[in-house]
Amino acid sequence: MLLAMPLLLAGCGTSAYMPNVPNVPMFTQKGELSAGGHVTPKGNITFNTAYAVSDHFAVLLNGSMLSSDRRKRDMRHNLLEAAGGYYTTFGPEQNRVLEIYGGFGGGSSERTEKEEDKETGEMSYERHDANFSKYFLQVNFSSKRKKSLRLLNREFPLNYGTALRASYVDMYDYALNNEPGTLEDNIFLEPIFYTRLTLNPSVQLQYTSGTTIGLKNRETLTAAYSVFSLGFVINVGGREKKQ
Repeated sequence: MLLAMPLLLAGCGTSAYMPNVPNVPMFTQKGELSAGGHVTPKGNITFNTAYAVSDHFAVLLNGSMLSSDRRKRDMRHNLLEAAGGYYTTFGPEQNRVLEIYGGFGGGSSERTEKEEDKETGEMSYERHDANFSKYFLQVNFSSKRKKSLRLLNREFPLNYGTALRASYVDMYDYALNNEPGTLEDNIFLEPIFYTRLTLNPSVQLQYTSGTTIGLKNRETLTAAYSVFSLGFVINVGGREKKQ
């Protein structure tokens, strides 16, 4: 019951933390390189890169940014993180991929709430500025099965999978209307599911859906945003799928 309420509220309200799209490179061998870009309906753009250093160890570098000016709210959000971890393939045709990564990073958030007095027309502003650090553990499970979508007399192979990420986010600086505010931390569970449509052996379109669950009751560092995005992923140097 305690987890159900944050799950239902995810995607509503505002927060100093906006999750990026998890990096799921689906590595199969040493020397493989992955890069991708994704955008959410709110305009949060994620850039992911990864490199397979050995046959079972890889490093990741991720970043995201948002800049939005609207009638009721202006928002700026930036996040940068790095990670390393283990990957392996398994299954009868070695077409399933398991990846486990741990990493850290940091970011900043600026939010200005705007409200107009209906009688006088005067505007009032409430500004929130936060800087935070982030530590996360992520487990990816992906499948490169022989399923495809037939479109325009062509076969487009489909890959799909899930990423389960647990993130600890901790504010080290926060100001409300330029005055020191209450520092907060939170633990977020961020499960996502994705489908990739293969355009050619190296380029895939990716649709991602997911949610954010906050384990602590907070005022500013809340689970206010879900992950829904559309983007692309480029993989080069990977093992050819068996036919």
